Amino acid sequence: MSEHVHVHPKLFYVKVFLALIVLTTITTAVAYVDLGIFNTVVALVIAVCKASLVVLFFMHLKEQTGMTRVVIIAAALWLSVLIVITLSDRFTRHWFPSNGPWEASAVTAPQSQ
Repeated sequence: MSEHVHVHPKLFYVKVFLALIVLTTITTAVAYVDLGIFNTVVALVIAVCKASLVVLFFMHLKEQTGMTRVVIIAAALWLSVLIVITLSDRFTRHWFPSNGPWEASAVTAPQSQ
């Protein structure tokens, strides 16, 4: 660990912190606005921006080389795989018809007298 990490001036970190506060305020404000299906999309975009700021500057990924970058990229790829799997389930739910609750679709035995 003889690598030197470039330390930014304190004002730089204050600016990044203020950007995170502004993005958090925007996230809260958007939560009160009905954007329909785009509520989740906007929230995720803002969350990715905030996570990128934290990872790049507070975790010093911008100055890292080698294995640290590989681990972060692998984590991002794994997250994207999980999101794709979740969305594939969500988007294919209408492929099979639903007749109602499980009780209504169960086969009942004929009544004997």
